[in-house]
Parts: sequence; C-alpha cells; structure tokens
Amino acid sequence: MQGSTRSWAGIERTVKVPAGAVLLDGTLSIPKDATGIVVFVHGSGSSRTSPRNRFVAEVLNEAGLATLLFDLLTPNEEQIDNMTAQLRFNIPFLAERVMAVKQWLYTNPETSSLAIGYFGASTGAAAALVAAALAPESVKAIVSRGGRPDLAGNYLRQVLAPTLLIVGGNDHVVIDLNNSALAQMTTEKKLTIVPGATHLFEEPGTLEQVAEHASAWFSTKLC
Repeated sequence: MQGSTRSWAGIERTVKVPAGAVLLDGTLSIPKDATGIVVFVHGSGSSRTSPRNRFVAEVLNEAGLATLLFDLLTPNEEQIDNMTAQLRFNIPFLAERVMAVKQWLYTNPETSSLAIGYFGASTGAAAALVAAALAPESVKAIVSRGGRPDLAGNYLRQVLAPTLLIVGGNDHVVIDLNNSALAQMTTEKKLTIVPGATHLFEEPGTLEQVAEHASAWFSTKLC
C-alpha cells in the first residue's frame, strides 16, 4: 500500500454524529463540487483510523467523491467489545448505527444534496447491506471489501443499490461466502476477485486495485 498526500481541494474536518443516545466520532472530507458521498462501515475490531479504509477514502476524494469515516462504537462500547466481541457481530445493532449516520447526512447542510454510497469491510459490509435494505431508496451504491455479505441473511434480497463485492483471490472461504450472497441478490451486482490477495489485501498493489475498483463503481453510480 502506497502512502498518499492530499492534493484535492475541499474541506476535511472531524464531526460528531448523533446515533440515539450516543455521539459517534467521524472524519468528513468533501472535495469541491462533489456529487456523492461514501460512508465507510468498518469491520470487526477496526475504527475510522483504519489505514486501509483511509487509503481508499483518499483515492475516492481524489476522484471527487466525499467520504465519511466514522466509529461504529463509542470508546466505552469499544472496550466492552474488545473483551466480549458481543457487538462486532451484532449486525442489526451496527445497521442501526449506519442508518443514524445516513439520517445525519440528510440533515447536515454540507451533505444533504449528495448521493449516498456505502463502503463496507468484513462484518461492516453486512451492516451496510442491511441498512441499505431497510431504506432502499436512500442508498445509490455499495462496495464490499473482503466483506461478509452472507451475514446480511434474508435482507440481501431487499437491497436495491448496485453492489460490488471485492474479494482477495487467496481468501478462499470468503470467496465462497460472497458467491453465496451474490446468488441471493436481485439488484445489479458484481463480484471482483483481486489476484494474489488475502483477506486484508496486505500484498503489494492489491489495496490499490481495491481502491481503483471502488472509485470506478462509485464514480459511475453516484454521479
């Protein structure tokens, strides 16, 4: 994974997103003349500071897409989850958080006019898909990186947003799970395999391919 430096014009700032009784920390980046925004829904045990998601977000920003990286859990919830792992696989709970973020985007003047897409990783992909199924008209595109869309269960059939599933070529179990999920989906859908990549896309050049595929998908669907 190559390092990146910001070269796009626009705003970047930290935000507090209300979700029920709690506030979730986030980083909002909006390039000048952006037409869409991608919400990053991280996987189990991760956060908005994930270097992989930050790298992909920077590529999307360079392509003129706004991004919001946010923490699905509060610091206290994170401490509990680190000991019990009871929240990271609670897909309905995580999907509610995603929907709260989506509602905040609608009410925030900086983002209210932007088409919304979801970028999910690992278990976060399932939460993004469930959130999209529960509010199908509000989400225009979804990308999953090494995701577990199978955990969305019967909600997969209700997803209307065009969905791209990206999986590493050496992540054999997850490939099978993604193929199974793909077969249940009725929307526009695509499975892309990145050759030589394992689950975290740590191999040289593989995360760059993820970013390129995601950028092309969102640039087309969120315009």
